[in-house]
Amino acid sequence: MPAMFAEDERWQATLGTAAYTARVFLCIGIALFLAFMFQLQSPMSAATTVLIVANPTVGAMVSKSVWRVIGTVIGASISVGVMAAFVQSPVLYFAALSVFVGLACMVATFLRLFRAYAAVLVGYTIVIVSAPAFANPEHIFLAAMGRLSAVTTGVVTTAFVFMLTSPRKPSRVLSALGDAFRETVRHALSFHAAESQHPTTAAATEHAAEQIERLETAAPAPSFRALPQPLYDSRSRLLARMAGLGPAIEYAAADDRDMQARVNRLRIGLSRLTGLIVTYHPYWLNLSLANGASCAVHQEVAATLTRILELTEKPGWQEDPKPISACIRTTLHALERLEQQTTSPTVLASLDNTRDVLVQLDQALHDLTIRRPTRARMPLRPYLEWPMALRNGARGMFIALLAGMMWYVLHWSTGPMLMLFVVAASSLLSTTPSAAKTSPLMACGTALAIPASFLCHTLGLPQIDGYPLLWLTICLFLLPGVWLQFHPRYSIGAFGYAVFFTMMLAVNNPITYDDLTLTNNWMTMAVACVLLVLVFRVILPANHRLDAARLVSSLTRSVQRLALAPQNRKVMWVAWEGFQIQKISRMMMRFSFLTDNVDRRGYTDAAFAALSLGRLIVRLRWNAGHTLPDGQTHDILEEALGAFRHLHRAPLETAASLSLAAQKISAIPDHPGTALARDRVVSCLEQAAYIIRSVPGFFDRHGPLQLTADMPGADAPVSAMVPQRHVVFG
Repeated sequence: MPAMFAEDERWQATLGTAAYTARVFLCIGIALFLAFMFQLQSPMSAATTVLIVANPTVGAMVSKSVWRVIGTVIGASISVGVMAAFVQSPVLYFAALSVFVGLACMVATFLRLFRAYAAVLVGYTIVIVSAPAFANPEHIFLAAMGRLSAVTTGVVTTAFVFMLTSPRKPSRVLSALGDAFRETVRHALSFHAAESQHPTTAAATEHAAEQIERLETAAPAPSFRALPQPLYDSRSRLLARMAGLGPAIEYAAADDRDMQARVNRLRIGLSRLTGLIVTYHPYWLNLSLANGASCAVHQEVAATLTRILELTEKPGWQEDPKPISACIRTTLHALERLEQQTTSPTVLASLDNTRDVLVQLDQALHDLTIRRPTRARMPLRPYLEWPMALRNGARGMFIALLAGMMWYVLHWSTGPMLMLFVVAASSLLSTTPSAAKTSPLMACGTALAIPASFLCHTLGLPQIDGYPLLWLTICLFLLPGVWLQFHPRYSIGAFGYAVFFTMMLAVNNPITYDDLTLTNNWMTMAVACVLLVLVFRVILPANHRLDAARLVSSLTRSVQRLALAPQNRKVMWVAWEGFQIQKISRMMMRFSFLTDNVDRRGYTDAAFAALSLGRLIVRLRWNAGHTLPDGQTHDILEEALGAFRHLHRAPLETAASLSLAAQKISAIPDHPGTALARDRVVSCLEQAAYIIRSVPGFFDRHGPLQLTADMPGADAPVSAMVPQRHVVFG
């Protein structure tokens, strides 16, 4: 508490949370009053809708509301259809219901942001609509209309209140993107400035020798050389910030027409900035250590980045980015002149890489600042993680079928509430990064709602003689859940507490008290919490190591397909890179859940090196089709690209083929006008071979991560040699 009043940042966050809580309570009061006035069958459903839809960002709330209504309509339609088809066969009805719930959980895993709530609502709206009508199937249509009416009341009320009381400033998103651009430039500058501190080649070479000796003597096993810790901290902070800006762009576009017209370009620009951040990994450090002659390149780029930071300090630089773009283009011309004067493969490699960085920075600047972009088709596509989606679908189907059969076999009077909780919780957990990890938090939050409901029914509701007191009482008990919903540690538990507290609160007009029914409801919720954790953590647990290994294999196969694609197939680099970055972010998330001794930093750096390998392949493909008319050189390069078919099975064999191709091309006599292109190709081949040799355990299908945790070599570093394994005998 003292820190909250002493620190301005925490005080502003507290004020924001208090304002959001007040808006939510106002929405609950209005929605519940309208539900009573309209005499809806379940008035508390309107309050539950408010808790699910409410969001501090107006655009997020609008998007969430629209998709919630869509999901409710689809779920109600499915519920009516399933009840009509299996009205006289309860077992078949529960089987069909579990199939639809499983499909809803699987789709919710695929969809991004609040589009996933449409699938979530499809899942548990089926149960909400059909449960009251199970004893009287002829009332199913009226139950569906009542549910839709309650949801619509909550959605409209929340939208009305939040649009009137919440600040709507899309310019904040543009300002945040500008700050992200500056932070990306500063991150790149920290690397280039450190590598340009040695004015002479002799000094740089001496420093490189000292660094190599220090790194080799510090590691007991071969390792992919690490970057300085400040660069790792900066990269982690920037990647987390970029991950948060993606949804912010989507929400601003849902609330502002100008942002909606620019949303595609902003997505591309954000993807380019993320690609720039992950460009800097230990491979760059190794490249500069190999030859101190590249210091001149780093000095040129460091000066340019410093100038860009100076230009972006001026107010309104996003309105007129021409000086920044001109500065970048001047440096590109200087690098081109420097390239004409050198034949060193290492210097050419540094020139190629830094030129790519500056070009991508210029393109990101254009995407983030263009005022009237063309409405081009968005090239970025979301990564669909099928294993995780199928696992969540199987969990949802199994738990729905299990709860339905318990209701049917035991003739449980509160069986509908049991099904309602397990289906709703399973659908909501399917939208989280790890349903198995968050299921105990959801269960704990719901379990805490049981004593809160008991206290509300025994101490609060009997003293109520009017609607204002009812509203204040409900808000008092909901306060912990609403306040903690946006706390990173307690969010999912607080969400479960608030939502399922309103579900257990039997508030009607007039209120009737039945201690036996209430006790049965509370016992049902306790059993449902145990059942949720049992299915998600014991019966169908997650294997995060296997999930991470699948993502690593997927990255390797993507690099292979990029190299083996036909020459006439156009490769859109920003789309390919953005797609792979999604895999890497999921891989890093899986590593955060692991307790095994895994080379997390090595695998992360190796994944970013795989992106650099893809960039080299794009350069080689372009040179093969545009700048190398010599038939012999072209054939050698095609053969080298074909060697990538062995990358997943024998990565060192691929690296050897690339090195051999570089030697063959170097031995071919120069042709007028193609000497520079040949040197570029040789540089790219040597870089690609070096990356593969540095992290063979990442690309090999028998790498350390691909083994189970109890197998020998499962905790080996990613840079260690992978032993040959027989298909049958291991």
